[in-house]
Amino acid sequence: MAWLPPSYAWGNFSVLAVGVWAIAQRDSIDAVLMFLIGIAVTILTDIIHFGIYYPLPEGLSEMNRDTFRFSAGMAILGLLLKPVSCFIIYQMYRERGGDYNINFAGFPSVTRNRDAYQSIDQQDQTASSANPFNQARDTKPGAANSY
Repeated sequence: MAWLPPSYAWGNFSVLAVGVWAIAQRDSIDAVLMFLIGIAVTILTDIIHFGIYYPLPEGLSEMNRDTFRFSAGMAILGLLLKPVSCFIIYQMYRERGGDYNINFAGFPSVTRNRDAYQSIDQQDQTASSANPFNQARDTKPGAANSY
């Protein structure tokens, strides 16, 4: 990574630390969402870093050229695997109770999933709903309740 600036390493290692936090706290939806957003941001910053700092390998010795080609190949492979990581992290976010759906068909939109909600407009009219607190009625009319 001698050809990439320190901001590349800081960005990716920071997201890696958030990923460790997301895996360690199994009940935290926020950690997984922050990890997902961090991976998405590093995809963009990695592309910018590669575009700006990718040097021409002319003038390098044969050993340095091989090291450069290997490190560039590994960095590009990591960039190619990040969308797959995003998909896996999104599935983990949904498993932990995340409530945003992303529609990949057509225009991308983020909506809340409201299928799990119950409608309060329509209530069941059963025998138990006539007496919602299940209080026993006195059999004698006009009898006073003693508490």
